[in-house]
Amino acid sequence: MSEAACRLYLITPPRVADPAVFARSVAEAAAGGDIGAFQLRLKDAPDAAIEAAVTAVRPVLRERGIPLILNDSPELAARFGCDGVHVGQDDPPAREARRLMGPRRVVGVSCHASRHLAIEAAEAGADYVAFGAFFPTATKTTTERADLEILEIWQEIMVVPCVAIGGLTPDNCRPIVAAGADFVAASSAIWNHPGGPKAAVADFNAAIAEGMADRGACLASGSDGR
Repeated sequence: MSEAACRLYLITPPRVADPAVFARSVAEAAAGGDIGAFQLRLKDAPDAAIEAAVTAVRPVLRERGIPLILNDSPELAARFGCDGVHVGQDDPPAREARRLMGPRRVVGVSCHASRHLAIEAAEAGADYVAFGAFFPTATKTTTERADLEILEIWQEIMVVPCVAIGGLTPDNCRPIVAAGADFVAASSAIWNHPGGPKAAVADFNAAIAEGMADRGACLASGSDGR
């Protein structure tokens, strides 16, 4: 199991009505604590809307050193100057995404609950793989449920980082972190938090710190955490 610190992977809500207003919400979220990556996920939005959102949030993210990852389209990610792309199993494959993005930008791949898909993605040049959903989620339709073991085994056999996704909240992510997730992805738990995005990010960072303490205790005791 890795000792590397787990970080928050922030995903946008499904729609952004006003990019300028949303950019201020992103800045508010970033004021709450550490964010390791930011994914712009606007399903079925026209290219112009995606470009407007990229243009609005990019300065906020770059000022804070947070990479901007675009969902689904390597072609648009490269064209709009994003720091990376995240592709699913129905999007261009990892090897094609790598070709379009070049060697220096990030390529992430959704692998659901499959180590086989994750190993294939890593071998094809992915910089990270994403496992999930771990819990029920209203953000997307899921047909598979991942468990803690996939994170534990992945950390034992691979060096490519893994992202845990799907229904994660500050209240339930602690065992996910302890099991070995390198990133905890969250969307609705951030944007729908009653205290606002700043409080949500702070709550996630506190839960991640607790999970890392649990992970450290497992490593110190020689336990695999199961």
